[in-house]
Amino acid sequence: MSSVRLVVAVLILVALTACTTVQPPAAGPATQAPPATTTQAPPATTTAAPAAPAKAGELRFEKIATLEQPVAFAVREGDERLYVAEQTGKLRTSDGKTVIDLSREVSTGNEQGLLGVAFHPTGRWVYLDWTDASGDTHVTEWAYDGARATARRDVLTQDQPYANHNGGQLAFGPDGHLYIALGDGGSGGDPEGNGQDLGTLLGKILRIDPRGEPYKVPEDNPFAGKEGARPEIWAYGLRNPWRFGFDRDTGDLWIGDVGQNAWEEVDHQPAGSKGGENYGWNLREGKSAFRDGKAGDLVDPVIVYPLGEGGNCSVIAGFVYRGEKIPWLRGQFLYGDFCAGWVRAAPADDLGDAAEVGKVDQLSSFGEGPDGELYALSLQGPLYRIDPA
Repeated sequence: MSSVRLVVAVLILVALTACTTVQPPAAGPATQAPPATTTQAPPATTTAAPAAPAKAGELRFEKIATLEQPVAFAVREGDERLYVAEQTGKLRTSDGKTVIDLSREVSTGNEQGLLGVAFHPTGRWVYLDWTDASGDTHVTEWAYDGARATARRDVLTQDQPYANHNGGQLAFGPDGHLYIALGDGGSGGDPEGNGQDLGTLLGKILRIDPRGEPYKVPEDNPFAGKEGARPEIWAYGLRNPWRFGFDRDTGDLWIGDVGQNAWEEVDHQPAGSKGGENYGWNLREGKSAFRDGKAGDLVDPVIVYPLGEGGNCSVIAGFVYRGEKIPWLRGQFLYGDFCAGWVRAAPADDLGDAAEVGKVDQLSSFGEGPDGELYALSLQGPLYRIDPA
């Protein structure tokens, strides 16, 4: 590896790390990916012994594609392909087709670039979350027929005061609305107090109907019609909710919120919530006080773990497994850490019983296929399918 690539690789490793100052880049040129896991077939004349049943706690990460800095994953109704967003600006399919190319428009410094992707439940529109040359956030829509993306339009834009904490996750909920993650605006410690300020979209998860002019706010949003509050807000008190996901069976929402100096956290919103939850930032980090101040009821995180211990730096939230091919994993929530690389599974009803089930270098995101099977993305390039060991 050249000295330039080595320096860039070091920057990548601290990309999402919590800190008290503006954070280093979330991505740079891709580092060399590890070799894919392979199995050697027995000779044709040999009768293979029956495979032993997979043991609980063992997973295999099978490389199925190599991309450039993959950070987000989506599937489309009626389409067998997997769609992956590369932080450098391209939306690509698992078979190598480029669907949209924003590489000449995205900003590439710090935690910027193409950050999120979601398809409308009908599959007729695709949405990307990305930062422009000025570092500001766009949620942009294209009409998409499976071959060509056309009729581009911005749905929502947000000025970003600093280069980090952009969030970026997009997902359609079970209610058919688009949920959008925005970080607190960046720097360190939320200097503008955005996490607790209902007058800004920063430090929030939003809920909108994107098929509007330019979008519609659902009438049952928790702050719709309330003076001084942005009606798009669904939940607040978040620092950098890099990844979140819905449980396909229950509708519960799981949010990974990257911490500041001491704690990484996962927040949980049960299905049936009316929204409006305050997850505490920047009054607190994890379950610990961060600064003085008062607010209404704060919702405790359901998972916290210490930043820095064992190389921990940034939580990557995944999904509750609802697939068929790994029976022992059903009903368990998968999550990991970007720098430490571990992946843990915990029963959704007993999160204290988490166990490490594998490792992915520079884990950037998880993905869920149409059949409930799970995938893992590495910023180094690989897209992994998660299989029984």
